[in-house]
Amino acid sequence: MSNSDLHMIRHSAAHIMAAVVQKLYPDVKFDIGPATDEGFYYDFDMSHRLVPEDLKTIEKEMRKMLGRQLQFERREVSREEARQYFAERNQTFKLSRLDDIPEGEAVSLYQCADFVDLCRGPHVAVSTEIGAVKLLSIAGSYFRGNEKNPMLQRVYGTAFATKEELQAYLDRIEEAKKRDHRRIGTEMDLYSTHEEIGPGLICWHPNGARVRHVIETFWKQAHYDHGYELLYTPHVGRALLWETSGHLDFYREGMYSSMDVDGDPYYVKPMNCPFHIEVYKDRPRSYRELPLRWAELGTVYRYEKAGVLHGLLRVRGFTQDDAHIICTPEQIEDEIREVLRFSLFMWKKFGFKEIKAYLATRPAKAVGDDSMWEQALVSLEKAVHAEGVSCERDEGGGAFYGPKIDLKIKDALGREWQTSTIQFDFNLPERFDMTYVGQDGQKHRPYMVHRALLGSIERFFGILVEHYAGAFPLWLAPEQIRILPISEKFEGYAQGLAAQLKAAHLRVSVDVEADPIGGKIRRGRNQRLPYLLIVGEREAEQQEVSVRSRAQGEEGAMPFAAFLERARKENDDMQ
Repeated sequence: MSNSDLHMIRHSAAHIMAAVVQKLYPDVKFDIGPATDEGFYYDFDMSHRLVPEDLKTIEKEMRKMLGRQLQFERREVSREEARQYFAERNQTFKLSRLDDIPEGEAVSLYQCADFVDLCRGPHVAVSTEIGAVKLLSIAGSYFRGNEKNPMLQRVYGTAFATKEELQAYLDRIEEAKKRDHRRIGTEMDLYSTHEEIGPGLICWHPNGARVRHVIETFWKQAHYDHGYELLYTPHVGRALLWETSGHLDFYREGMYSSMDVDGDPYYVKPMNCPFHIEVYKDRPRSYRELPLRWAELGTVYRYEKAGVLHGLLRVRGFTQDDAHIICTPEQIEDEIREVLRFSLFMWKKFGFKEIKAYLATRPAKAVGDDSMWEQALVSLEKAVHAEGVSCERDEGGGAFYGPKIDLKIKDALGREWQTSTIQFDFNLPERFDMTYVGQDGQKHRPYMVHRALLGSIERFFGILVEHYAGAFPLWLAPEQIRILPISEKFEGYAQGLAAQLKAAHLRVSVDVEADPIGGKIRRGRNQRLPYLLIVGEREAEQQEVSVRSRAQGEEGAMPFAAFLERARKENDDMQ
């Protein structure tokens, strides 16, 4: 089934739900009920406060309606006719939405049973085309997303053409709950947030910090290997910097309030780019120095509304794996291809195989002349095709300051995540008057590309946790090996083995709790450890370990020296 067909089924299911709500709660006022990538929702205003039990009642009535061969009938009406219809029924939100329809555009109403909606459509012809529905949750939603407007009740649901497709989706939802990085983060003691510190600000615990250290160490070395240099820049900058960059004009709502330093306003940084530009401008540059590839794990701060904060995936303070490429127009095509190649290398290294590119082209309002945009688009498109990456065009989806490639990955559940961005910028080089001296001895404007591979360390870590369900591959696991002595008598042997494993740069601990060995094994398994090594009298005498691996289960006894070599090789091969 095509996405458009599924979208139509879900949009129609939203109308069926609204028809049931109208029947059960006659005082209801309706706002909008669109289809989404995952299902549909409808926003209601009514005196009855919905609770989860109500969803079962609504869903039951919806199923009855689906089997009644109800027609979806469309009719075009005049603007005045529509206004009169909704005014008579006191549907104030519909009247407001009616005003959004441009003059000259057709006004259409869709009717199913007794419910009539202001809607462009399209819809299914008959209700039986909606094979299966499920209502999922209730949430609050401000009218038009403005917190100064009335709070509405939003009911989320989903719909499919068949019951089998719906069940497969619900199974994925259940698996996603098990993989929720917030749940696993608590179970594995990875990170926390605290109201006393502030929402959206992350505290990394030792286990999470270990994984982060491995990621960042690998990231830094990979950048050196790919011809980058690393920068470190301040967390704050004077207002003048953000005025020049345009952030205070165009991004002020996303920035935190200024602080006074010696009578001068300073802002914590929402982005790293102005600092990198100032490093570039620290002295005159020649074409012989270009390209420059500068990367930084730079922590930035952006104000996000409390309602959108979500674990590690949406935060207020995060570390961007940021980079900027500054080059000549002649170098840009090779640089873009290398960036894309580097992006694919990084994602595949972390275990993501399905990657798709989206090429965003020039919007209606944009800076930079046509030839620069055309060259940039050609460079991006050539790079995508050369690397054999599946690509869709997002016409007009580029930023006003340049086209871009967005890479999206699919995780173990088939969910698509927006990750890497390769973004041209024709704006900042102009605003900061960036130049280089060309072969002709004249000053020229360089090309500048913003590039993030992982996006942010926090969000990437959340995606990684859910992709692996916390069962990280050996090289990323916060604790790679745990040694379980059968009794206190063998703790000395266990500690000696641990010292040798640590000397080989493996992350290891010894479980010295006074629990039976079965309890220790169960605890290690629940904590998703790659290897458990059980040691008792026979193992101590033979210089062996009994190995339990997460992948293979019970593997039996082997010489400790052989296990050490195996673990070291496995860890090195993965990195």
